[in-house]
Amino acid sequence: MRTDSFSHTILSRNAGIDLLRGIAILLVVLHHIALRISLKKGVLAEFLPKWFLNAIMFNGYEAVMMFFVISGFLITTNSLSRWGSVDRIVVRDFYVRRAARILPCLLALIAVLSVLHLTGVQDYFISRPGQSLPGAVTSALGLYLNWYEGQTGYLPANWDVLWSLSIEELFYLAFPLVCLTVGRTRLLLPLLIVFGLSLPFTHAAIVGNDIWKEKAYLPGMAAIATGVAGALIAARYRSVGRGAIALLATAGAIGIVVNLFAGSVLWSVLGSGSILLLTLATICLVLAFHWQARTASPWSFRGTAWLRASGQWSYEIYLTHMFVILPVVQVFKASGADMRWGFLWYVPTVVMTCLVGWFVARFFSTPCDQAIRRRFLAHT
Repeated sequence: MRTDSFSHTILSRNAGIDLLRGIAILLVVLHHIALRISLKKGVLAEFLPKWFLNAIMFNGYEAVMMFFVISGFLITTNSLSRWGSVDRIVVRDFYVRRAARILPCLLALIAVLSVLHLTGVQDYFISRPGQSLPGAVTSALGLYLNWYEGQTGYLPANWDVLWSLSIEELFYLAFPLVCLTVGRTRLLLPLLIVFGLSLPFTHAAIVGNDIWKEKAYLPGMAAIATGVAGALIAARYRSVGRGAIALLATAGAIGIVVNLFAGSVLWSVLGSGSILLLTLATICLVLAFHWQARTASPWSFRGTAWLRASGQWSYEIYLTHMFVILPVVQVFKASGADMRWGFLWYVPTVVMTCLVGWFVARFFSTPCDQAIRRRFLAHT
């Protein structure tokens, strides 16, 4: 999932955007818990409506699409801040910064998962026909794990989360080259907008393969392009009026809430267009947060510090959360716990995923990021 910023030294200082990232990573974690400890079989189902439980249990994919939009916005905004315009991006520096942010955790995760597979640990052993450890490693490093799963089926859960990196990082391999080629013209922003609006068509065009429909390159890249377009618009219009901010925030919040809480109804009406609605709502809210933070009285979002912090550690949480969830589920089953009270396991599991993400960020990914940038960049 995400992989949504350059490094901790330049992570968004925008409280609203961090909050949105925190909500997105929370939805991913809740989804993966709910697939194994269902709320529909518990006491909550007796007095909470089905649509509310579905919003908690089944919005992992939607959260990843939100991450794609936010990632495109943040990385483009950081690039504009660093180089002034996208047609001045220093390709080598851009790639070094992406590698510094992504590779340490990715390589460590692949190494750990490989050892767990080779030692035959339950929940980590690759056993599906047509799959193998070399195939999983190669596809993860080659940025086609999403295609690999589309052809062979789902990999074990800790491998499966890497599908989104295949989409995002392939996009960013091409991003600076496209910017240098088209960025000096007036075509870049219109091309990005058209690409973003293509999402429902590229998604609907995939039939007969549900895994590939969920993990295909073009729909995910269209969501990232929406975020990039939003960043270019934000750079062109440094500030907007309070009325426009309020309108964007309201439209964005309503669009996201409707998508999360009434997704099945929305899908029955709009089909793949509901995903486009989600990405457009996300960029509206991101832009509102971006412009509002530049006003004289920025929103503080009191009481959400833990969620905003989770947003800043979202990459680490995304890559490691299954190391918490899978053991918790094993303990849950081994203890003979009553599924009716399974919801009681949610809060401690979420807390532990956040703590693991913080630990990895504090003591591994951030030091590695900083060391790589010191070694390969003249200015960090």
